[in-house]
Amino acid sequence: MSTSSTRAVRAGRRTVDIHRPDKVLFPEDGITKADLAAYYRSVAPHMLPHLRGRPLMLERLPDGTGGPRFMQKDTPAGYPDWVHRVEVAKEGGTVTHTVCDDTATLVHLADQACVTLHRWQSRTGHLETPDRMVFDLDPPPASGGGTPKDDFDAVRRAAHRLGELLDALRLPSTLMTTGSRGLHVIVPLDGQSDFDEVRAFAHDVAATLAAAHPRELTTAARKQARGDRLYLDVQRNGYAQTAVAPYSVRARPGAPVATPLRWDQLDDPATHARRWTVATALEQARSGPWDGSTARPRALGPARRRLDALR
Repeated sequence: MSTSSTRAVRAGRRTVDIHRPDKVLFPEDGITKADLAAYYRSVAPHMLPHLRGRPLMLERLPDGTGGPRFMQKDTPAGYPDWVHRVEVAKEGGTVTHTVCDDTATLVHLADQACVTLHRWQSRTGHLETPDRMVFDLDPPPASGGGTPKDDFDAVRRAAHRLGELLDALRLPSTLMTTGSRGLHVIVPLDGQSDFDEVRAFAHDVAATLAAAHPRELTTAARKQARGDRLYLDVQRNGYAQTAVAPYSVRARPGAPVATPLRWDQLDDPATHARRWTVATALEQARSGPWDGSTARPRALGPARRRLDALR
C-alpha cells in the first residue's frame, strides 16, 4: 500500500488527487479513503444518472465513522472550479449547493471524506417541481419506544402494500434499500406538479394505506403517537428536502450502500436494509435493477382522481 500523502486517480477526463489515501474511514472494516474513492469511481456509471442536475447535501466524516460528522449544503470556495454548483433560495438568502455531474466530482467528494450523498427531488432549472416522489419506510420502534428495531419483515409488508396501492393508482414505483434500516419506495413523476402538490398527494396515499392497516401503519409524525406501528414518512417530498442517493455509502459498520433492487428481490430472505455493501453493490448495480422502470414518469392528475375515488 502506498504511503504517499497524495494519490492521483484518473476519473473520466480528469485526474483527481486523493489526499491521505490510507486514512481509515471505517475502522471496524479497515476501509480507507482510497477504498471509498475507488468504490465511487467504479459505481459512477450507475450512480451519476441519479445525481446529474440535482442539488446535493453532503454527509462528511473527516475523521471517519468514529469521529464527528456534519451535513454540508454550501459548496466551499476551495472546491475546483470544474465542480458544478447551483444557487438556490432559502429563507433569508441563498445557498450554493454542489451538483455532481461527472465521475471526477464524485471522486473529489470522496477525497473530502463525503461518505453519503443526499439528493433533492428536483433538478436545476426546475427546482420548484420535483420529478420523483419518495416514501420512506423504517421499522417500527422497539417495544416501549426508542430506537427502531431491525424488523425488516414489517418494512417488507408495508412496501408490498404501498406498491399494490400505487399500482392501483397506475403509478409505477421502484425500490431501494436505504443502507440503514428501511426502504424507499420511489415514484417517477413528469415534473409538472409543485412540491406542495406532491407532498399532499404522498400524504394522502400514506393516510389511505394507514387507514386500511391501522394496527401496523401510521402517518403520525410524533414518535409518541406511533406506538409500535411503522411510520409512513413522506416528509422528503418538501422543497429543499433530500433523500439518500442511490449507491451512496452509509456511515455504518460494514459500509452498507443504499441500493436499488427489483420488486422480486424484496421477498428474498437475504434482503434487508444493509444487504449490499461497498464490496457487493456494484454487482447489484450491473444487474440493472431499475432497467425499464425509471423511464416512465407519470402525471399526478389522473392518479389524484383515482385516489379520491378510493377514499
